[in-house]
Amino acid sequence: MTERMIEFEDNGLAAMVCGQQDRYLRQIEAKLQKPGTPLQLLARGDRISVSGPADQQEQALRVLSHLRQLAASGVEITPLSVNYALSLRDAEDPAVAQLLTQTVFTTAKGRAVKPKSFGQWQYLNAIDRFDLVFGIGPAGTGKTFLAVLKAVAALKQRRVDRLVLVRPAVEAGEKLGFLPGDMQEKVNPYLRPVYDALDEAMGVEPARKALERGIIEVAPLAYMRGRTLDNAFIILDEAQNTTPQQMKMFLTRIGMGSRAVVTGDATQIDLPERQLSGLVDAERRLRHVEGLQFCYLTQVDVVRHPLVQRIINAYEEKQTADS
Repeated sequence: MTERMIEFEDNGLAAMVCGQQDRYLRQIEAKLQKPGTPLQLLARGDRISVSGPADQQEQALRVLSHLRQLAASGVEITPLSVNYALSLRDAEDPAVAQLLTQTVFTTAKGRAVKPKSFGQWQYLNAIDRFDLVFGIGPAGTGKTFLAVLKAVAALKQRRVDRLVLVRPAVEAGEKLGFLPGDMQEKVNPYLRPVYDALDEAMGVEPARKALERGIIEVAPLAYMRGRTLDNAFIILDEAQNTTPQQMKMFLTRIGMGSRAVVTGDATQIDLPERQLSGLVDAERRLRHVEGLQFCYLTQVDVVRHPLVQRIINAYEEKQTADS
């Protein structure tokens, strides 16, 4: 058993990485240690000592170094940060942590939004570089939220004239007809996540005014038929619930000066059985088409409660066992 040290610029920075009552050190220990080979991380002022077998010790030091770089750049350390650093412990490229310090958007309340994983950074980078991006991955990976942030940024920078945010109104085990109100009122619950992202990005009142003036349009997918959308940033959310015909219809709405982001989770399809998903179909047909990009996010990129990642893993393991 040997002991190695990692040193921080000051006690405050070390405290951020350790967490309240050293909770993050315990989180790292629990993940890395193996039965019969204890790993111990101890906070000592502006240093953290790491004792244990050489391989576990090396991995712990990589995790702590990643977290130190994030903390030093002003990124808040959370259980999610630690969880993601642990997932990267075997990565050879130390530059990943630096990428996660880049602010990509500042919300109406002044919150700096930064990619929380390398997958998110790749997704954001693709949106900057391609006119059409497919963001595919499980719930909680930030697909919709990040796309909305990029759309609002493009609008503020006058690179587009309007935002068009679209969702298919597909029933997930419930019937639209049982809901009160007209058609627009019935589909609004399906569009709520998009409204929430707009409110976060722009502020509630500016978002409401932009919606009233038609600068931002939030609509069910069916309303897109027959239209051509020029100089717009278009987002199709929950694309796994489109049919191939609907997906083709949407993609052919993209006009001059426009760009589009399509998001979806192929593991949560609410279409009738034996109905092929438009997202799955598009992935097969368009993979090699020039000018667009497919980005794949995984459970490693989940930025919700850490339990969500474990739930996704459990469902995937069950699905694999049943197939």
